[in-house]
Amino acid sequence: MSQHLSAKTKMTTSKNDMMVTAGVDTHKDTHTAAALDCNGLLLGVAEFPATAVGDRRLFRWLGAFGPLDCIGVEGTGSYGGGLNRFFQTMAVRVVEVNRPNHQRRRRLGKSDSVNAEAAARADLSCQAFGTPKSQDGQVESIRLLRSERRSAIKARTQAANQIHAEISTAPEILRQRFRGMTLLAIVKSAAALRVAVDQDATLCQTVRYVLRGLSRRWRYLDEEIGRIDKIIAPLVQALAPDLLDQTGVGVEVAGARLVAVGDNPDRLKNEASFAALCGASPVDASSGRQHRHRLNRGGNRDANRALWVIAFCRMRCDARTKEYAQKRTQEGLSRIEILRCLKRYIAREVYKILLSSAATREQESPARQAS
Repeated sequence: MSQHLSAKTKMTTSKNDMMVTAGVDTHKDTHTAAALDCNGLLLGVAEFPATAVGDRRLFRWLGAFGPLDCIGVEGTGSYGGGLNRFFQTMAVRVVEVNRPNHQRRRRLGKSDSVNAEAAARADLSCQAFGTPKSQDGQVESIRLLRSERRSAIKARTQAANQIHAEISTAPEILRQRFRGMTLLAIVKSAAALRVAVDQDATLCQTVRYVLRGLSRRWRYLDEEIGRIDKIIAPLVQALAPDLLDQTGVGVEVAGARLVAVGDNPDRLKNEASFAALCGASPVDASSGRQHRHRLNRGGNRDANRALWVIAFCRMRCDARTKEYAQKRTQEGLSRIEILRCLKRYIAREVYKILLSSAATREQESPARQAS
């Protein structure tokens, strides 16, 4: 019996010795991959085009060294998104690797091969262990729509600021015309202006022409935002109806929560991981006899903002939160400190709801496919 166990142990050890750990430094046009054995020996470095054909070549190249245990990929949310989805279809475990720190770059320099090897070593040493988002479901659609909406809002704000600036420096006749009007009234009036500009145009005509163009641009962007909102609302409602029922949670806040978690919320081990993802978990800053925690300024800042919105709304209109805030105020905490505590509690509550919603969708998915 002992001989059998010993032989089995040797077989398992030899099998693990053959496993290959890889790292990939992703870019827009090319991906650079590095392969390591289980002892950290560099087996090879190669560059592949960032295409579907290149991804298959990269997979075959890694397979030539032995069974692939895991692959660490930089930038799974950007240039490495396609590579991440490809390896998921090939049933290969992918680990998200952060960018190399500046101290390492100053010491070793920077190149694609160095970054790829660093990604592989971070994976092999278990310094990188984050599971990337799957980016293959409706949450990814919400992320793309919210990204377009955010850029449209920025452009609309820029157009509005420029309209006010042009009016402020316009000739008196135009300043008098738009004085005291709201932005919507200015846009409606300026968009209807009729003017033609040529080499003989006066300053007043040119300003009228510019105001008309900016107003029409503002109106177009406003309509674009409205169209996106009509698409996002039912998507969020279908994915997280229980989350929308919570106090202080609207479509914008719920969308930010969903995007932060991704299509695979099970990649987060527990609610503490979710709080850290949102930047709502205090960071230990103890040293010697001093034991303290500091504010976490990392994580997904959009998700952190969503937690702040929920906490702020509940402090104004939720009786339970008001009672808690009053209690902590008597203990000597400031308003900002109370908001930070509330964000941590809300993160725990939201995580449970998101996990429950994801489990419900998984149960309903086979039934829909069968029907």
